[in-house]
Amino acid sequence: MVRNVNRSAWAQRLLGVDHHMRIRVAMTAVSALLSAVCGGLVMLLAYAGFARVDLSLIWISTLVLFNLAVLVCIRTGWTLSLDDPALTQLQIRYAILSNAAGYALLGEARGITPVILSLVLMFGIFNLSARQMLANLLLSLLCFGIATVVVFWMDAPGHNAVLELAYGVMIVLVLGGSTFVGLRIQHVRQRLKRQKHALAAALARIHHLAAHDDLTGLVNRLRMTELLAVERERCDRSGRPLVLALLDLDLFKRVNDQHGHAVGDAVLCAFAQSAVKNLRSTDVLARWGGEEFLLLLPETDAAGAALLLERLRAEVATLQVPCPAGHVAVTVSAGLAESLPGQSVEQVVESADEALYQAKAQGRNRVVRHPQRTPAARSTLQPQAQN
Repeated sequence: MVRNVNRSAWAQRLLGVDHHMRIRVAMTAVSALLSAVCGGLVMLLAYAGFARVDLSLIWISTLVLFNLAVLVCIRTGWTLSLDDPALTQLQIRYAILSNAAGYALLGEARGITPVILSLVLMFGIFNLSARQMLANLLLSLLCFGIATVVVFWMDAPGHNAVLELAYGVMIVLVLGGSTFVGLRIQHVRQRLKRQKHALAAALARIHHLAAHDDLTGLVNRLRMTELLAVERERCDRSGRPLVLALLDLDLFKRVNDQHGHAVGDAVLCAFAQSAVKNLRSTDVLARWGGEEFLLLLPETDAAGAALLLERLRAEVATLQVPCPAGHVAVTVSAGLAESLPGQSVEQVVESADEALYQAKAQGRNRVVRHPQRTPAARSTLQPQAQN
């Protein structure tokens, strides 16, 4: 256990704590290591007489120093403000120039540079755009074309027209193949990205539909039940009463019968939009069923809730919903209830329902606060409270 902790601490010191930083540092370190290995092979060839030792040392030193400088810049966080914190494009383009220079200077050992070039291009497959890949392809062809001309012009040791042609074909194949694979990978990545966004949008839509009424956009009964349970717990902890109101559109069945369900749906939507505009951001209005709505009023008392409901009722009474016959007037009745100590959510909703029946019985288009009547009193009101 202690050994694992020590390893983790050393890994954080070397690579960093941030996940993205660790990936960038690790990739750059691997690139530097591969460059060092390739440099070692070039030096081996140089001491075997296939290249000048002094030019090989200069070439390898500049390549290794550049990789170390990039590694330090990334690890210290200096590149975080840049568009490309990993300096991928800079590393690849420097490597292209360096390999082209090596092709011109390394004599008979220059045949190793196309292999090094393939390793370099491999690191850009996942991080470069299609435009950057094509730009690197053109840059590589230009640089190695110039390097080939220099080899012939300097009459470099070991050069041969057939051999140079073979090297040229190899370089073109490496460049063309890596660019083609990179473009295909970019295409697949873009397609997966689009699919990911589409999936995220679909999941968001499903989540919204699971918690909201499809017609009015309000919270649905299932979600409201969850919110009521949470608010009940908050009220118990704070000692505040739970305040609820049941709202019912007056004579809504008549609207459906006379004008059709399409107009009825328009009335429901118009009411929902008007109600939301008159509520606080903390209030929650849910479609409880049919033309009935339940309103949760957190952080308020019954007196404040009554004022809010009265304002909402007056605003709804001004609505004129268009229909084929002209306009449909809309009114709403509301029953308000405030929880008593020990009451459950269901009991508070039942109290609001009793108050709503009283509002209907008293002539509709009004707000009635629950007077804590007995169940027997409610039963005498029910036959009169029809919609």
